Amino acid sequence: MTPASSPTPDGPLPTAPELANAVRDFRLRLAVIDRETEAALDMTRDRYGRTVHAGAAAAARAHRDKAAVEAYAAHLAPHAEALLDAARLGLDELPPARHLAGWRAVLDGLAVSAAEIRRVLDRPAAPDSPAERAQHAALWPHLAAWADHGSLASNLADQQGDQHRKAPLTDEEQQMWAERAQAAQGRGELELTESWYAADGQPITLAYLVEDDDSTVVALRGDPDAPGWQVIGHYAHEYEAGKVLPAPVPPGVLRADVSRFNRPAPVPEVSLQDLIRDVVEGHSAGDASNALLSAVQRGYDAGPMVRLQELLEASGQFASALETVQGRQIAARLAALSRQIEFLTREVEEAAEDLGATVAVLPPHRTPVLRTRPRPAVDTTPPKPPPRASTTARHREAHVPPGLDEHEPMEQHAINLALAKYEHDRELS
Repeated sequence: MTPASSPTPDGPLPTAPELANAVRDFRLRLAVIDRETEAALDMTRDRYGRTVHAGAAAAARAHRDKAAVEAYAAHLAPHAEALLDAARLGLDELPPARHLAGWRAVLDGLAVSAAEIRRVLDRPAAPDSPAERAQHAALWPHLAAWADHGSLASNLADQQGDQHRKAPLTDEEQQMWAERAQAAQGRGELELTESWYAADGQPITLAYLVEDDDSTVVALRGDPDAPGWQVIGHYAHEYEAGKVLPAPVPPGVLRADVSRFNRPAPVPEVSLQDLIRDVVEGHSAGDASNALLSAVQRGYDAGPMVRLQELLEASGQFASALETVQGRQIAARLAALSRQIEFLTREVEEAAEDLGATVAVLPPHRTPVLRTRPRPAVDTTPPKPPPRASTTARHREAHVPPGLDEHEPMEQHAINLALAKYEHDRELS
């Protein structure tokens, strides 16, 4: 294992693009490691997600931890301190905003993780020993934190000077373009294409303003569906807008404790396909009842209907967290749908209990149909083919040549005519 190192004081400091590349390379490498680990862990679980091979699962995680430490040592260890220093400088230059305190806390957390990783890299345990595996396992949360949030540090390191970019429009021009954009919005011809947040916490949205079959790219500041938004620039195309407008800052998260690289173990669950199959293959009312009750089961191993309600609730929280007019409206719709799913879940649960109380089985006259039919015996006479349709017979009768017996084949009649002509010619000669 390569110990952590930093650039020497006399050496050149890494540039912001180099720091961003180091963070990106580490995140990509960890994404590959995480995907390979999930594939290996899937092999240790049964069809419902329960771990049945604990030893193989532990080995897969140990391999993941070791590979992640090696990836950090190769990509980020030489640049972590320089990256954090540049990120703090970029943060200090940003204008006051609500998110700056949270970003500073993220940088402090990354610094703690970097120090802990550096301590282990400087004093590694014996290779392939239980102590080394314990060291790597303890470092995994810190490595996952860098993979999740290292891009924030690299973005801040690259923000220096970007917040000073302005969209040059006078007050009169802003007023004129705002009126044109509002008129287009009223006609349904203001097509929103992209949105991001600037360093000051204000949303910026690009849109196509369509007038008389001609479109212009305009930049809006504020919520386009709320009063008070402004037009801060107009451009020939989106590339030109990107060069002039304030650079985007990293977007937020719905829940602060969620990690892409440190997910909790999956909860065992039964799919709807399995429940449908249980009903189709069942014989008694209790079989169908149990399948329905599994669909509406609550708690740790919740059923599909309960999971659907959780999905609607999480999506509603996401829509509300957008803090836009459209987001709040959609959140209200999703909340209403969630209540409907809750009502349906209770109805299904009551119906399942009533079905389970029905002491009944399927009647015997509902016999199965074999997929493969038995072959006939070798000495069995094949069935007689069905007679030809009358329409075919009439069609053939209509084309019988003169002098041809209706029971004589057409080919034989032609042969007979040719022989008769041959005999006649020979007699004449």
